[in-house]
Amino acid sequence: MASIKRNTTIAECQKFVKEIYGLNNDRYFNTEDMLTQIQRFAMRGLKGIRKKDKEKININLSVSFSWFMSLLNQLHIDIDEEVWQRFPYLCSYCATFPCSCAKKHPLKRKKTFVDENKRPKTLEGFQNMFKGLYPPERRTIEDAGIHLAEELGEFSETILFYRGMHNDKIFKDVALEAADLFSCYLTTLESAGINMAEEFSKIFKNNCNVCKKAPCECSFKEITNFKS
Repeated sequence: MASIKRNTTIAECQKFVKEIYGLNNDRYFNTEDMLTQIQRFAMRGLKGIRKKDKEKININLSVSFSWFMSLLNQLHIDIDEEVWQRFPYLCSYCATFPCSCAKKHPLKRKKTFVDENKRPKTLEGFQNMFKGLYPPERRTIEDAGIHLAEELGEFSETILFYRGMHNDKIFKDVALEAADLFSCYLTTLESAGINMAEEFSKIFKNNCNVCKKAPCECSFKEITNFKS
């Protein structure tokens, strides 16, 4: 039986998604299809924010995130490493902890120093890092949701640009945008008072969250008609 534990690492989470959903993803979905699924459930999560429905936020952003991990697996992007290099316990733009962009208004991205001794070991550790880096009391959950939508748009745009050009430089931009989007999943959930690792350990405690099989045996129709 495959499952996600409360103390899971980002790498373990990504591996779990590949083990459970990799076969169906390879058979049924190309890059654009998976991008649509990421967007589909993220927008449902934003609807949950509008309706102040915490459960709707939780399940939909969790499912969107699992599709996000599926796409990263297809593209062979190690999101654990990309996130850490982008956010080494410092803001990726102003290079301070906590972020001081609102006060300093830097005109260009500052160079960051990566101290491996500070690297969080778990998904929950990364959420705590982002909580300190971008304190939730500085924004409303609506602001966090808008930022998530913005970063999802930038990630989608870069993916489509790469698919059209097949350029290695653009692929590196895809990885950077993926790290930015990852941070927004965690900060939005933090604003909603949701611990991603804890909720993932409940949703994915027994293989696929729907059919309970490993690998997933859900049909294409069941996947595309999933209600949340």
